[in-house]
Amino acid sequence: MTEQKTLPIDSIDRAILASLAANARMSGSALAARAGVAESTVSQRLRRLHDDGYLRGFHADIDVAKLGMSVQALISIKLVKHVREEVDAFRSAAPNWPGVLAFFHTGGGDDYLLHVAAHSAAELRDFMLTYLASHPAVSHTETNLVFEHVTGRGLEQLLS
Repeated sequence: MTEQKTLPIDSIDRAILASLAANARMSGSALAARAGVAESTVSQRLRRLHDDGYLRGFHADIDVAKLGMSVQALISIKLVKHVREEVDAFRSAAPNWPGVLAFFHTGGGDDYLLHVAAHSAAELRDFMLTYLASHPAVSHTETNLVFEHVTGRGLEQLLS
């Protein structure tokens, strides 16, 4: 298997990425104006940034509370043991469970962190019982309710 070499990014790429981080719906002409290059250059750069894995996709920021999912939680998870097959099975299943907004593999006291949304406390409890309490790889969970979630804008600053 040959590893694809990625080119380092420059100030133009950083300007494009910072602009998209602020507004993923920005037009090609607006991106070109922000980066100080031609629109055709932006198109080529976007294609390369995507192909090289810097740009993984474009996503909508959906307010789950407006959809009736008023309960959010961060669930810390410790595994029973770290056998590759069990870890891989958990890793491939968990991000696809209903209500999982984000999935993190962590170092420290816990092995994973799930950000989940539910319509009610009862639905969150059912999620815990269905997917975590009965999972053979899970030894312990700790659930923390989210009272407020604000998306950080720090990536834009780092790209500047």
